[in-house]
Amino acid sequence: MSPRHVPATQAELSRIGLLAELPGEQLFELAKRMRREDVPGGEAPVVEGEQGERFYVILNGLFAVSNFGTLPRRMLRPGDYFGEVALAMNVPRTANVRALTTATVASCDKDTFDEFLRPLFADSVD
Repeated sequence: MSPRHVPATQAELSRIGLLAELPGEQLFELAKRMRREDVPGGEAPVVEGEQGERFYVILNGLFAVSNFGTLPRRMLRPGDYFGEVALAMNVPRTANVRALTTATVASCDKDTFDEFLRPLFADSVD
């Protein structure tokens, strides 16, 4: 993934269903703290068993979700997100997420996730 920090835009994030629930000012602040990254096809930003450090939203491209030794069980497209389980539940990554095409994601660290996004998952993680 690209090493330079390019923030995501508020417009990009407003197209993510989950994030559209956030008030405008929060979305603006979140956008400043989310890093836009290019992911080459074949690269896996999330690997099962590793410690989770970032949450991702897909801006463009396709990803496959799988577990070690299995076929992909789900496809992720622009507007989808991944990486929340490890951060919300403080457990190792529960699946592999690999780019099937060149893709662009916006990601944030655990502190940003906790501040802005954890409340959006409160009902589903309890």
